[in-house]
Amino acid sequence: WATTSIWKGSGNSLELIKKLNFPHSLGLLYSAFTYYCGFKVNSGEYKLMGLAPYGEPKYKDLILEKIIDLKEDGSFRLNMKYFNYCTGLTMINKQFEALFGHKTRAPEEKLQQFHMDLAASIQKVLERAVVSIVKSLAKEFDIENLCLAGGVALNCVSNGKLVSLKVFKNLWVQPAAGDAGGAVGAALATYHIFKKQPRLSCVAEGKDLMVGSYLGPKFTSEEIKESLKAVGAVYEEYNDKELIQKTVSVLTSDHVVGWFQGRMEFGPRALGNRSILASPLSSDMQTKLNLKIKFRESFRPFAPAILFDDLQEWFKLDVASPFMLVTADIQDDKKIDDNSKDQVYFGIERLNRRRSQIQAVTHVDYSARIQTVHKETNLRFFDLLSNFKKATGVHILVNTSFNVRGEPIVNTVTDAFKCFMGTEMDLLVIGNFILKKSTQDPDLAIDYRKQFEPD
Repeated sequence: WATTSIWKGSGNSLELIKKLNFPHSLGLLYSAFTYYCGFKVNSGEYKLMGLAPYGEPKYKDLILEKIIDLKEDGSFRLNMKYFNYCTGLTMINKQFEALFGHKTRAPEEKLQQFHMDLAASIQKVLERAVVSIVKSLAKEFDIENLCLAGGVALNCVSNGKLVSLKVFKNLWVQPAAGDAGGAVGAALATYHIFKKQPRLSCVAEGKDLMVGSYLGPKFTSEEIKESLKAVGAVYEEYNDKELIQKTVSVLTSDHVVGWFQGRMEFGPRALGNRSILASPLSSDMQTKLNLKIKFRESFRPFAPAILFDDLQEWFKLDVASPFMLVTADIQDDKKIDDNSKDQVYFGIERLNRRRSQIQAVTHVDYSARIQTVHKETNLRFFDLLSNFKKATGVHILVNTSFNVRGEPIVNTVTDAFKCFMGTEMDLLVIGNFILKKSTQDPDLAIDYRKQFEPD
């Protein structure tokens, strides 16, 4: 079966141009290094991507020499002598470990500089492969639009590289780019190709036909109220204006808010409907969210949600990123230079360096995984950001998925309340209802650290 394929779309038809087959796969290559660094395959790849900026790509040449034969046009072959995923139960074998001189890291074992350097190395190799494929296609076809899907398309750093190089005029990444998106692809293929139904052009009409990826379940005020009563929650109901004002007041006090609104997002990213929100201005918010709310590794970065109209004031990005699938650097005038001569930071210690005015959403390499917020697709989240801007002068909020490490993103009101009570979130906003942690029955608290297997 195909692991990499190129298709040319026109109207409601698709034409297969070229493909590479299993076992040669960029996704499986990245997963092999994910496994080697002690993270779970098919869920920990984004950790490897987040770890990369802490390291140097010292092993890039070794990987290109021994593990992947990468051609100029982006075609490639993996050296299968180092892998075990075809016939075994692990991604790699002893020869892989011998090549890099280290055993496979155990999941809870301390991360070493070696792992950070390896993460940086495979990230650079992946970017080189993806860029090579895309540049080759741009030369071959006179086409303005590039669409990406598949697990590798969730690598927002690689996507950001494509955007900055402007190889294609327009880049669109399916928000549920992993296996889940195949359900949409199958449905659309059946409707347009087999049923021969016409296809609307969202580019020509300037519309987001995926409606911001808010395609999941939603709950009425009555349903929310019934669920809150059933779990014994203490809550108050407010009108829209009061709700926004009270939420902003909590956020500006450096408290953490669980935000549950409207339809759930389709895909792995929370986009302002099943989100945990916080102020980006706090210097210790990243550590607080990771260790006290999400119960996850301290090195992992958080994403900024920003009003689209204010995007270029803060970031070096000039296109929309509504699905949080593009990484870009913060503007130079927003950076803070803390590279004092008498204090040098290495590895995870780089977290301690003051980096920018919006520390909580600025990674150690001055990058951020950006979500642009648009009035047309999420009016309530847009209003919240607009009012936070009025209160602070900053148009940005920390936005991370409403869950803890190893837990799926909350779907129902009951899910949200349990997560709220099992973490150190201060406020829960569900629809037009607000729940304060201080007024809840402490007997309803859950030890969430033991509820889910770490991812």
